[in-house]
Amino acid sequence: MSTRREELTERATDWVLGHGLVGLSLRPLAAAIGTSDRMLIYHFGSKEQLIVDIIRCSAMRSAQELRLLPASASPHEAVLDQWRLRTTERQAQCERLYVEASTLGLFGQQPYADEVAAMNQTWLDAVRQHLVGSGVAEERSHEIAELVEAAFMGFELDLPLSTSEPAGLPALARAVALLARAD
Repeated sequence: MSTRREELTERATDWVLGHGLVGLSLRPLAAAIGTSDRMLIYHFGSKEQLIVDIIRCSAMRSAQELRLLPASASPHEAVLDQWRLRTTERQAQCERLYVEASTLGLFGQQPYADEVAAMNQTWLDAVRQHLVGSGVAEERSHEIAELVEAAFMGFELDLPLSTSEPAGLPALARAVALLARAD
């Protein structure tokens, strides 16, 4: 990827994180990031490729923040720490983009379907790495990371309906601690 393309991807990602992916139009995006729609097509080849690069950039940013999260004192604390990170404004923006891309991908729209699958793997690997660093055995880390991720997705569906911590979060943290100790 060229330096100019990387720069445009970063700026386009910033804009999309604030404005959303659904109904994305190149002209307003281009104007907002200081270029033209023609230059976006020149650098990316198509609107679809620009969207792919935006989705990838958002996923990489999100996973990188989790990878930079210091190891937690225990698997129990790792769940709580990951939830706190996940609910920051920056992560919430990436999550909204993920949900938009996932929704479009559910209907088989490309490039969303393939990119969402790749995003899932990138994020799940970061979840798993943090859990391992926080005391979860490597051989249990995949299944526990999948449990944590599935629960977090459910909790996020309830976020607009509540201003408090998800009721199931303490139970999830206890369950992860128990699973991490199980043979």
